[in-house]
Amino acid sequence: MDWAEQDVLGWRDPTAPLRGYLVAEVDGEPVGIAVRAADSSMSSRTAAMCLPCETAQTGNGVSLFTARRTGEAGRNGNTVGTYICADLRCSQRVRTEIPPWMQERDPAEVVPERAAELRERVLGFLASVRR
Repeated sequence: MDWAEQDVLGWRDPTAPLRGYLVAEVDGEPVGIAVRAADSSMSSRTAAMCLPCETAQTGNGVSLFTARRTGEAGRNGNTVGTYICADLRCSQRVRTEIPPWMQERDPAEVVPERAAELRERVLGFLASVRR
């Protein structure tokens, strides 16, 4: 995979609808985690925001995803969670869905900035899982 074209790789498992995966490059190596979507979703009439890509959507476009912590904490059932785009396509959204407050700026500046911020937030989530 060419990581220059991919900040974060995310996808839902087609055989297990509540399962998904997030992969990001950490120290030159891909690091991935399995995440689980909440059993219920928010109302489509509710506004919600994906925390990693900061894209506003309807409530059913965002889901609470949890991941089991690594090590002893994970064996004890401890998890960490965050609200993420339900389809896990944050990397695509930071390139195509520019928030209104950024639309007056040059896209050549906005897209790399949003991509770097997405990567930073996903790395923070990965780090919280690996603690």
